[in-house]
Parts: sequence; structure tokens; C-alpha cells
Amino acid sequence: AAGLDQEQLSTILRQSRAGNPAQGITGVLCYSEGIFLQVLEGGRGAVNQLYQRIVADRRHHQVELLTYEEIAERRFASWAMAQADLSRINPALLLKYSALPRLDPYSMPASASMALLQELMATASVVGTC
Repeated sequence: AAGLDQEQLSTILRQSRAGNPAQGITGVLCYSEGIFLQVLEGGRGAVNQLYQRIVADRRHHQVELLTYEEIAERRFASWAMAQADLSRINPALLLKYSALPRLDPYSMPASASMALLQELMATASVVGTC
């Protein structure tokens, strides 16, 4: 998504937080410089339906599934959709998981993307309301 401003991002998060609970979906959304990285958790059918809507949305380009797995427990169960705010972190944290100090999930292993999001959550860089 190119040219996304803070108001548009807030709208996406607000819509997700309003709609996801009824579908049993939780997760986190990270946005930086036109790149989204998102984790969706929930029932197989609900997550698949939401993912299909995301892929079909014309505003998205180069949608790529990094990993799909069944999990024993949710990592982001507290949030209908949390936001990982990269503007508040030290670029060295990104370098821990990526070749460059910017969000680039296309060049990172899926496990590194998940580890980054989990560290953002642990360091209180993930914000959001239920």
C-alpha cells in the first residue's frame, strides 16, 4: 500500500478491531514505509476468509503469505488487532532480524518476522485496544 497516511491506518485498525472479535480473529499489524506485516490468529475458516478478502482488495500489491501454521495457543490473544509501532523503536532492533534497519518481510525468514513482532510486543512497542 503506497501513500497510506496515519488517518487511513487508524481506519484500518478501527475496522479490524470492530469486525475481528465476531469472527474470533486476533492478531497484530505492523506498517512502515508502505509495507504491511500482519499476523492473523483464529479458526482456520475465519482466517482463510479474511486473508482472501485482503488479497482481493485492490489497494494491496504483492501480497505474500509468509507462513501458515496451526498453533497450540495464540500469541496475540489480547488484541482484536494490535499495532506494532516501528516509529518508536531503535533501528538496531530491526537489524537484529533483517539485513537493513527497515521493515522488509520479503527478505526475512518467516520465523524472523514472527520473532520481531514478538519482541516488539515484549518491549511494549505493540499498542492497541481489544
